[in-house]
Amino acid sequence: MLQPWSEIAPRLVDVAMGRKQADLVVRNGRWVNVYSGEIVPGTDVAIVAGRFACVGPDAGHTIGEGTRIVDAAGRYLLPGLCDGHMHVESGLVTVSEFARAVIPHGTTTMFVDPHEIANVLGMPGVKLMNDEAQSLPVNIFVQVPSCVPSAPGLENAGATLSAVDVREALAWPNIIGLGEMMNFPGVAGNDPKMVAEIAATQAAGLTVGGHYASPDLGRAFHAYAAGGPADDHEGTTVDDAIARVRQGMRAMLRHGSAWFDVAAQVKAITERGIDPRNFVLCTDDSHSGTLVNDGHMNRVVRHAIAQGLKPITAIQMATLNTAQHFGLERELGSIAPGRRADLIVTTDLTALPIEMVFGRGRLLAEKGVLVADIPAYDYPASAKNTVKLGKRLAATDFDFSAAGGSDVEVRVIGVVENQAPTTALQRRLPVESGVVQMDRAGDVCQIALVERHRATGGVVNAFVSGFGYDTDCAMASTVAHDSHHMIIVGTNKADMAQAANRLQEVGGGIVLIAGGRELALVELPIAGLMSDERAEVVAEKASRLVEAMRACGCKLNNAYMQHSLLALAVIPELRISDIGLIDVTRFEKTEVILR
Repeated sequence: MLQPWSEIAPRLVDVAMGRKQADLVVRNGRWVNVYSGEIVPGTDVAIVAGRFACVGPDAGHTIGEGTRIVDAAGRYLLPGLCDGHMHVESGLVTVSEFARAVIPHGTTTMFVDPHEIANVLGMPGVKLMNDEAQSLPVNIFVQVPSCVPSAPGLENAGATLSAVDVREALAWPNIIGLGEMMNFPGVAGNDPKMVAEIAATQAAGLTVGGHYASPDLGRAFHAYAAGGPADDHEGTTVDDAIARVRQGMRAMLRHGSAWFDVAAQVKAITERGIDPRNFVLCTDDSHSGTLVNDGHMNRVVRHAIAQGLKPITAIQMATLNTAQHFGLERELGSIAPGRRADLIVTTDLTALPIEMVFGRGRLLAEKGVLVADIPAYDYPASAKNTVKLGKRLAATDFDFSAAGGSDVEVRVIGVVENQAPTTALQRRLPVESGVVQMDRAGDVCQIALVERHRATGGVVNAFVSGFGYDTDCAMASTVAHDSHHMIIVGTNKADMAQAANRLQEVGGGIVLIAGGRELALVELPIAGLMSDERAEVVAEKASRLVEAMRACGCKLNNAYMQHSLLALAVIPELRISDIGLIDVTRFEKTEVILR
């Protein structure tokens, strides 16, 4: 257990003075000083009790018989990387497996919002993840989910969190604030629940997370900022980023598996000259394949540098800026006395190869390989068997009826590659025997949402475009932000039924069926959201899923992530929920068939 600075300060002083020996000294490094913006060569770093005690040109006086010495040999020393906003569940793995996957990439701090598991299991699910987070050798702080369900009145989740629930959870250990406030109309409209949650968070001296997913930067945006959210990761343009910073918010620029919002917004710094101190890098959603094969926050930092940021600035946006935002500047985000000894050793600040990773003064990973022992975390039976459809589905459950006529004009959800928003499209589709038909040639296939929390047997049908499927197939997933019912997208109704029934059998996950044959399956038995297998195993299964989608004609980048957000009724323009098709620009249910 890491001792508080207040308790360990005398020992830190003794080590810095040479009266006591350090546990570890890293010698002859190039200190990436995120406070001064300098690279300081010839620097030694002395560590004791998991904290930095002395950082300077010569820490030889802190070395004793029991001190471990690491020769940095002129390599760069930079703080462990911080992810300012993310959802562990999007990795399809547990908190422990997520940590195992990202530590070798240099991530030592994460600020997680477990609102996915909250929508399935409620507050007990949040507590499970918070307890697991505290068992790990890196810093994983938890935000209390603010919007469960995310769009009250427009969807029904598996659980509901009240303002009282939120206020009680804010007192738990390891809680860092309120999760992303997705109900931005509620904030602008002074919804009592939203007001109470924000007030409780501010009274506790914690941070209110934001989520303003609207292009409207007028009155509603100003009202949202006045309501209390302190950051926002939903911007997609340079003007979005600037507007947030001007209002005293942190602009969180995300680069996840499918959300590529850094390139456009970083121009606020590189081209418009905005001060970078209030910009934070984050991932939001990263699936296991990205984590295992491509990286985590090191990937984001490299990408930001490639967009024109100075390396030191990009590193500040993934370390010090993040720590300051959450009120943890005196704990992490820098290599400075008293802070947690989270440290990366690398030879190149642009390519950022992660050669050594220390967490709280302990070597956790070397040359891209985890060397620390992080055992699997055992989730209880109460977190499993959550997929309850109430019946076996048949192809006819996916019929969309239309009275009269040979064709009909319908609203279609339009997928936007590499972005979370969708577009509201209109298409004319044929009608046969009173049932609306899909148009594979026109890239219009069917989407269905199947209620899976209360075994109602309910199925909502609509249409979607953008996946490019060109054969008989269907993909079903019990990961469907944020209410996490089951979403199925397909070109063949028999395959859609088979996919749904298969996920009920395995207790949740993602499956792709083509012509009656199962091409890929990722089992997610924990809340229908997470696997109990190793991250590498899940990544391999996810890779087979991507290959199967491509074999069925889907060429979208990380199309699975696009699939998983089609029910997110807080991001414009069209979404599907258990009550119907949702117009998120108006925040109301709309009809699929245009009248």
